[in-house]
Amino acid sequence: MPRTVKDIRIDDGPSLDTLVRRMEAAGGFSAKEVTKGVDVLARILGDAEMTRFLSFPADIVATGTRGVLRTLIAGGYVDAVITTCGTLDHDLARSIAPYYHGDWNLDDARLYRRGLYRLGNLVIPQSHYGRPVERRMQRLLSRLYARGVRRLSTRDLVWEIARELGARGRESLARAALDRKVPVFVPGITDGAVGSQLWLFWQSHKDFSLDLFDDEQRLSDLVFEAKRAGAIMLGGGISKHHTIWWNQFRNGLDAALYITTAVEWDGSLSGARTREAVSWGKVKPTAQHTTVEGDVTVLLPLMVGAALERLRR
Repeated sequence: MPRTVKDIRIDDGPSLDTLVRRMEAAGGFSAKEVTKGVDVLARILGDAEMTRFLSFPADIVATGTRGVLRTLIAGGYVDAVITTCGTLDHDLARSIAPYYHGDWNLDDARLYRRGLYRLGNLVIPQSHYGRPVERRMQRLLSRLYARGVRRLSTRDLVWEIARELGARGRESLARAALDRKVPVFVPGITDGAVGSQLWLFWQSHKDFSLDLFDDEQRLSDLVFEAKRAGAIMLGGGISKHHTIWWNQFRNGLDAALYITTAVEWDGSLSGARTREAVSWGKVKPTAQHTTVEGDVTVLLPLMVGAALERLRR
């Protein structure tokens, strides 16, 4: 017997989890996938014996979505983060000075003349981004070097950034990771402001180096020691690929949630759905997995809120 489409009821002020369940019954185009996504998310967050990976690109850290990511880390819901260098840039910069609301249609040439960067519909004063990152990073690296540090993994770097920020970084992802001792891996560390400052420091300290192989060894340990492995992957690029790449060596993830706006038909890694990863052995054929199409800044607060509500019950 075919299922009938049900109208979504909202006049009773439903909770997030109730609303998400009603979206599945409605048969909406992306709504059903949101419901499936919350099911996968609740399984990952609720399984304390699962090694849980969280991957995301930098842009959402420039938005208030950083608060949702921080909640997942600070709440002990993830065991490892894989991200890009820009995450460190924005996390550090926003701990020192604010970012502002803007608009997609602002005059970019005029913004440039005024010393303002546009990131989507956000505006970032150059004075809140470049120089603050430069000053903090050079001070941090000089302190570490004076202490005798000559090699540094990216996960150690993130925790040191949290220590450098002190009280100013209390809302940062770096602070949440340090407090929870969650490793944050940045495989593309040179692609950003923090990475440029590492290179600049190396110009006058040639015995200083980054130890990316130490990061890979720790990732290897996490993967091979995992009883079960699950991943929450937001957006695509290197952070997503590094997550699924390592998990293929344990014959794939046991659970995977992917949220993306990328299209599938261009053959990109960012557009590839979780079902494609099954063919590579990066997601197990028996895994609970789904891809939700949409903007992470809209979907993640809704889905995490619904999943945590369900787990609290």
